[in-house]
Amino acid sequence: MKTCLIITGGDYEEMPDRIQYDFAIACDKGYEYAKRMKLSPDVIIGDFDSAAEPSEYSGISVVRAPHEKDDTDTMLAIKYALGLKYEHIILLCALGSRFDHTLANIQSAAYVAKAGGVCEIVSEKEWMRTITAKDGRIVLPAIKGRSFSLFSITDKCEGLTVSGAYYDCTNATLTNTFPLGQSNEWVEKEATVSIKDGILLAVESAM
Repeated sequence: MKTCLIITGGDYEEMPDRIQYDFAIACDKGYEYAKRMKLSPDVIIGDFDSAAEPSEYSGISVVRAPHEKDDTDTMLAIKYALGLKYEHIILLCALGSRFDHTLANIQSAAYVAKAGGVCEIVSEKEWMRTITAKDGRIVLPAIKGRSFSLFSITDKCEGLTVSGAYYDCTNATLTNTFPLGQSNEWVEKEATVSIKDGILLAVESAM
């Protein structure tokens, strides 16, 4: 599965060494972050309301968007990546102090999953990924000092099965109006998760 890294304009995060990607997009302010990481993106996308004008980007393709638009800069980058047939998308610097941006990026992750892809949101203290029936049985390795939670980001997720955790379940249903999947823990070296319908968000958090 080809991977596209998208660097957005939330709080700055260093890129973990484990991240591997085939193509990189910087969203608006994300280009400043890319430079701090010593990373050269393949393309820069945005309306440049929080970054320098495109004329300053030498040798990098630029896709400029109008200020008044329906898509966020991150969503524009996601659509660009999906158009290039990238099915695995990693969002970096996508979380932070502005909750509206964080929630928008989680909704954008759901968009990727609905389109048939997988989206991860990565930060130092949080890791998220979408899970659908298409993904099959997903393995979550145990990480010391972390818990994991499962949230439905569609109206409901049906057929949820979890094993290897303190709170296991078989063929359960989660809804997006009750946080039943909050704060689970590993009791084995790994937990496995699968669902039959809906879009699930797995969240690992530092405790």
